[in-house]
Amino acid sequence: YGLKLQASSGRVSDEVLKLGDHQVNLVAGSGGVFEVTADGRILFSKADSNRFPEPGEIAGLLAGE
Repeated sequence: YGLKLQASSGRVSDEVLKLGDHQVNLVAGSGGVFEVTADGRILFSKADSNRFPEPGEIAGLLAGE
């Protein structure tokens, strides 16, 4: 997967790295932007959900849960 995290979230990047086979890029955002994309599609958007992801949520999305 090509994965981009927009914001500074060590927790989420650590979570994704534990899955293996994922490239993690932290990209500085502004205005509270936090998006997780994989293979060009948005998996999670703080703007759409009005919240940050719960622990394990991004890993679950990447695993197809």
